[in-house]
Amino acid sequence: MIKAAVQLAEEGGPENVSVREAAKRVGVSPGAPFRHFASKTALMTAIAEEATSRFLAEIASAVREVAVDDPMGRFAAVGVAYLRWAIRNPTHFQIISNRSLIDWDGSASLQRDNAAIRALMEEALTEAQRRGLLASNDLAEAQIAGRALVYGLARMHIDGHFAQWRVDGETAERTAQNVLKHFTTLMGNR
Repeated sequence: MIKAAVQLAEEGGPENVSVREAAKRVGVSPGAPFRHFASKTALMTAIAEEATSRFLAEIASAVREVAVDDPMGRFAAVGVAYLRWAIRNPTHFQIISNRSLIDWDGSASLQRDNAAIRALMEEALTEAQRRGLLASNDLAEAQIAGRALVYGLARMHIDGHFAQWRVDGETAERTAQNVLKHFTTLMGNR
């Protein structure tokens, strides 16, 4: 069901997914899936939970590859992994980032995984601030700015906005990463 719903989202957008059509695709009666997914929201939440788990794993892996004594590098690694994952998984990114499609408040795993991603950012920025490497004194605003930047870059790529700057698909990820690098340089006190 989850795979069929993702295929439907890829074909017509996440808003156009239906439990009945997903059931039809997997060859079960239209009513059968409702025992597992009471609504479209429940099905989309299951997709989001699976996707967010993979999203967190990619981000955590990227952070582990950066030296512990490089907090701004760890912060940048969160952003690069976020962008890389979103660009390579556009349908899943659209689902996890559209709170009107999922039951955010009812999903402990979505909240837990998102909190873990935020914690990776916060730990890096807290260490950078403690060591005098961060220009901002407001950690919450620095986190929001970083998240907004990578979210915006991901949406720009997914929605096709890079074309107006003559950035094609082959260079979009590199361009987004360079913009993020510029941003993290501006955030630092180096």
